[in-house]
Amino acid sequence: MYNNILVPISFDPDRDISAPIKLAGLLGTPEAQVTLLHVVEQVPVYAISYMPVDYLDATRIALQTELDELAKSLPNAKGVLVDGHSGRGILDWAEAHSPDLIIIASHRPGMQDLLLGSTATQVVRHADCAVHVVR
Repeated sequence: MYNNILVPISFDPDRDISAPIKLAGLLGTPEAQVTLLHVVEQVPVYAISYMPVDYLDATRIALQTELDELAKSLPNAKGVLVDGHSGRGILDWAEAHSPDLIIIASHRPGMQDLLLGSTATQVVRHADCAVHVVR
């Protein structure tokens, strides 16, 4: 059983976010702190000029609201937004907050993953704590 669990959340349509959240509930102690973390990737400068002025603020509010709703399904859970690259952002947050388990969803690897790597692969290789990958 784990006391401090990090669950990175991707809102991509092909990701199942229910399985990692359910697993966090099963693997955590009754008083476990669960953090649902979403990393907001930076919009390239050339693209930002084509977006409405309040687009980024509205997006952050919507993402935080969704994380907060997901967090209601677990006791002692909270949603956190951070900025950065997904893999590095997860690892940086984990280094600063010392979870004892990261539960991360992964897709089935394809050819592009052999060349570029995936977020789950980066987390598995570099995390200082246990990592549980859910497919």
